[in-house]
Order: sequence, then structure tokens, then C-alpha cells
Amino acid sequence: MMQSEGIAENMHLGLTDTHAHLCDQAFDQDRQEVIQRAQEAGIAAIVMVGETLEDARRNLALAAEYPCLKPAAGLYPEFADMEEAEKLSGFIRRHGARFYAIGEVGLDFWLAKEEADREVQRLVFRKFIELASELDLPLNVHSRSAGRQAVALLLEQGAKRVQMHAFDGRYSAALPAVEAGFFFSVPPSLVRSRQKQKLVGLLPLCCLLVESDSPVLGPDPARRNEPANVVTAVKVIAEIKDIAVDAVLEAVRENTRRLYGDL
Repeated sequence: MMQSEGIAENMHLGLTDTHAHLCDQAFDQDRQEVIQRAQEAGIAAIVMVGETLEDARRNLALAAEYPCLKPAAGLYPEFADMEEAEKLSGFIRRHGARFYAIGEVGLDFWLAKEEADREVQRLVFRKFIELASELDLPLNVHSRSAGRQAVALLLEQGAKRVQMHAFDGRYSAALPAVEAGFFFSVPPSLVRSRQKQKLVGLLPLCCLLVESDSPVLGPDPARRNEPANVVTAVKVIAEIKDIAVDAVLEAVRENTRRLYGDL
């Protein structure tokens, strides 16, 4: 049984999973079934982020096959390299009308311990912030162990349409982003993460989105995560904020529309 069952059954929720890696090989054997389960759980659209140029190509191909999949393209901080960033930027420009977001891109200081490596990440991140502005696309941002620094760089560059994915920082680091109108997407791991529970309790409902980050960050760390599980995040947000699930659903749908338009 999927963790999302019980509150999504027989409901047309119209939700969007705003950050998933459906091009990941973890889904190669049963991708169609995964998408079907998501739709049955009330997920109307899935924003597929990418980590490499190859991911960007695969996302376009998958979106052509499954209309509910909305492709994005980005260079994950682990692969930060200016030459690769140039290649991917060119690809995004050539296919810009087919992409719904640039991501995932950002900073990861858990991976980059040396200042030289962090500076390369900053340079690449700036390039994609500029590209998102040029193409008027949302930024889907990774910021592990670098939340405060990522927010500062986004503000410095004048970024407008921003989603902070699975933010792992404190509310004090998130506050400038909230004030700038950025959004924060919450994964199903909210059910087991005290940091995320505390953050969600403080963040205003008007800046929350839901995501799966499939195949990771699921309700159960020992199991592959799927987009259907974003319904779990909705339920836990409602519990934390002591409000009706319907109120969370309405807010999340409206927030998604404000950032992504009509998917």
C-alpha cells in the first residue's frame, strides 16, 4: 500500500509534484506504473528536474511520452563545471519553450568542502540564475548545507521566480527568501524530519509547495520514494499547522500556479 492512501483515495486533488527525478534509473523498470499511481493519488503534474545534460535530454523525451510530466533542466552542484554549464545553457536556450523550470541548480557545501570548489559552484549557479531571468523560467534550487549562502546569492542576482527545494536550513536563513516571495517545497520526509517540521511550522502557508524528490526523501528512508507520496507531505503540513487538509491543498495549488502558471 502506498503511504498516500487514506486521504487521497477517490479524490481529484489536482496537486503538482514540483521536484522529482523521474528520469532516474530507479524508475526504468516501472515508470509507467509509478506515473499511474501518482495520478490515482491525485497528482496532476510532475516537474521533472535534471542534474546533467543527459538528464535534460531524457526529460524532454519522457515529457513527449507522458503529458503529465513537465521537464526541467539543470546542473547539480556536484557536477559544477563551467564548460558543462555552457553546454547545458546552450541546450536550454535551444529548447527553452519546452522547459518549465531551470533546475535543479544551486549550492551544496556538504559536498564541496574546499573554498575553490565552492567558488565554482557559485559561478555556475550565477550563470543559471541569469539564464532563468533571461528566459523567464522558475529556478528549482538545491541548497544543502548552504541555505543562507544560496538565498543571499539569489537576492544579490535579483532572482524573482524561485523554489527552494527541501530546504535544510533554519527559519532565520529562510526568512529573507520568504520576504522576497520565494517558495519552499516540502518532501514526504517531513513525516520523519524534525528540522523540516520546525521549519514548516514557521513558514507561512502562502509560500509552501510540495515535492517528492523521488526516488529519495520518502516517508520511509528504506523504500524508494514516488510522486504519489507528496500527499503525505500535505497531510503532515495540515497536522503541523493545525488546519484542514483542504486548506493546505487549496494553498499549495494556488502557490504552484503563482510560480509555474497553469501546468
